[in-house]
Order: sequence, then C-alpha cells, then structure tokens
Amino acid sequence: MNVKEIVLIGYSGHSFGCIEVAIELGFDINGYHDILEKIDNPYNLNYLGHESNIESNNKPFIAIGDNNIRRKIYEKFKLINLNLNTILIHPNTIISKSSLIEKQTFISAGVIINPQVKIGVGCIINTGAIVEHDCSIGKFTHIAPGAVLSGNVSIGSECLIGANAVIKQGVKIGDNVIIGAGAVVLKDINS
Repeated sequence: MNVKEIVLIGYSGHSFGCIEVAIELGFDINGYHDILEKIDNPYNLNYLGHESNIESNNKPFIAIGDNNIRRKIYEKFKLINLNLNTILIHPNTIISKSSLIEKQTFISAGVIINPQVKIGVGCIINTGAIVEHDCSIGKFTHIAPGAVLSGNVSIGSECLIGANAVIKQGVKIGDNVIIGAGAVVLKDINS
C-alpha cells in the first residue's frame, strides 16, 4: 500500500477539515468507514462499511470529533495492529521543531505551537489555536478554534478546551474536563 494512502473513520463535520488537509498534503483517500453510508457525500468518497470491517492493510485516520469515541476506536485498532501513525497538519501552521506531536493528531489551519510542546495521541488542535512554550496536552483532547494555552499549561486526557478559551500560564487541568467557550481559566482544575 502506498504510504500516502489513507481511509477515514467517520464522515461528517470534523472529518471534512481532515479531508481537506489530507488532500492538501497529497494523501489519496481510499474511502470512509462509518456506522452507515452517508446520503450527503460532498467529497464523493467510497463507503467501506462499518469500521469493524476495516482491512488489515488499510491505514486509517480517525476523523471523529468526539474524544471518547475517537479513543475507543483507536484502542480497538491498536489491538489488531493497524498502522495508526498518520498525523494531519495543515500547511498553514507554525510549529516549533522542538515540539512533539503524537500519531492520529489533527492540526488545523492557523495554529501556532511554540517550543517544547507535547501533544498526545489522537488530539485535535483546531483552527487558529495558540499553544505556547512548554505546554503538555493529554491523549484524545480537543483544543477548539481560537483557544489560547499560555506557557507551561498542562491539559489532561479527553478534555475539551472551548473556542476562544484562555488558559493562564502554569495552570494544570485534569482528565475529562470541559472548559466552555470564551472561558478564562486562572486556577488549576482537577478531574
């Protein structure tokens, strides 16, 4: 299988951004897996059935916005040794070379990621988000459009940082925390 070929898991909303970035990066998208075939098919992709029917030689990208569902599918695929190494990063981003971005992560247009940032498996860093130096983002977390993480912020796993939220420097946020859109977080928040 060509290294630049992928299949999508999920085909709505969030996946549309993933599709456009994948195309921009030169990937061939061989179709999509979802619970049901979509009537609305704006990218004319082939329906490949439920994700449980994925072929072992396929290289999936999990393009589902829900953190919990994304994690469950990732764990299921990991057990059957699928190639889960794909990362989709929009070309219109600024990312420090000293930052670490794990597999199955999607980074949208206009994102800025500064030095020494660590982003876990299966994250979404959405349009125009800013992640300052020395931040750590746990697995399957979504940083929504326009959110700002000041320096040395720690975000746990499966969190949602809402659109245009601002997290003060040095704040620690535990696992499974939801920060609402436009919130200003000045103190640590436990799980």
